[in-house]
Amino acid sequence: MRRLLIALIIVCQAFSLGAQDVSTQQERKRRIEEEITFIDGQLRQISGRQKANQKSLVLIQSKVASRRSLIRSLDEEIAQKDRQIRICQSELDSLQASIDTLQGYFTRLIYRTYKNRSNKVWFMYVLASEDIGQGWRRLSYLKSLSQRVNSQAAAIIERRAEAEALKERLVRERDEARQLKASREGEYRKLVAEEKESKKVAKELEKSKSSYKKELEKKRREVNALNKEIERLVREAQKAAAKQGKGRQAPDADPVLSGEFSRNKGRLPWPVRPGVITESYGVHYHPVYKNLKLPDNNGVTISTTLRNEVKCVFDGVVSQIIVMPGYHYCVLVQHGEYYTFYCKIGKVSVRSGEKVSAGSTLGTLEVEDGSSSLHFQIWKGTQKQNPENWLAR
Repeated sequence: MRRLLIALIIVCQAFSLGAQDVSTQQERKRRIEEEITFIDGQLRQISGRQKANQKSLVLIQSKVASRRSLIRSLDEEIAQKDRQIRICQSELDSLQASIDTLQGYFTRLIYRTYKNRSNKVWFMYVLASEDIGQGWRRLSYLKSLSQRVNSQAAAIIERRAEAEALKERLVRERDEARQLKASREGEYRKLVAEEKESKKVAKELEKSKSSYKKELEKKRREVNALNKEIERLVREAQKAAAKQGKGRQAPDADPVLSGEFSRNKGRLPWPVRPGVITESYGVHYHPVYKNLKLPDNNGVTISTTLRNEVKCVFDGVVSQIIVMPGYHYCVLVQHGEYYTFYCKIGKVSVRSGEKVSAGSTLGTLEVEDGSSSLHFQIWKGTQKQNPENWLAR
């Protein structure tokens, strides 16, 4: 009985932890599905635009990556469900073995009770005792026998009820597992179709390599100019801090605020919602022309809805507002020793020197080739950061 109780506790804990894992996976799956839906909307916006072919390819490839993540999430959920089914089946087998043991013991008790079913036999059995002590013990035995019969009957009924509940749970778990596997098959079919579409767009782009090289050179000049300007602005801020005294920061470089920013790594809100990262941080090569190195990306580019509002990710002060070729307005916000940069803004809603808080609107995005996107960077002093490590997922 004790071992069975311990087993039931362990199973309950396992199901509780499993439920938490499934809940986390379902939330992750929901976010990925929303991302895929958003990308589909972006692709519909730019469909038929010759200039947007490369962006179409990037979006399709982003959707393929999201679809693969969704399939991985489904695989994890299916594996978790299979583990729950195995645990449930194991507990059901243990419970059935316990019922069989109780049933056998109960059968023997009933047989013994049946042999002595007559009250006269019981009475003579007690009266035949050699002394009062023996008679009392025999009477107690007969009472105990009756109690054990009733107790065993109740235990069997209880175990059978538990077994029926486990059977129902097992049926539900198996049904959910079948649904998950069917969903996984459907997502895989979509993945195959999207990969095929990606190859088709890539093949079309291969025809315009010479014209793309010219565009790439222009883009490289714009990116280099932006990166140099940002580095210059950061250096100026660092020099201003150094002039305040040895080892002291400038008044606007609040060390407390800086600490708060750093503690929020991986939890900062996105500057635009909805959105999907179409150009990631670091060094990359063209998705079609593999030997063409793209300009170094010191931040990320987030594709979003037309003229979407840009939000500040953390409390700070607007340090600079500049205009850069290819990036329109750029708003630079200082958060202690950290800086965030928001580019490709068409209309600015703040002024230089203005204090802003997390969620404050900095401006609205420009429309380019029928779509809007935000270029976003994070710096710690003169050290550039990967924004994907800072933004919440």
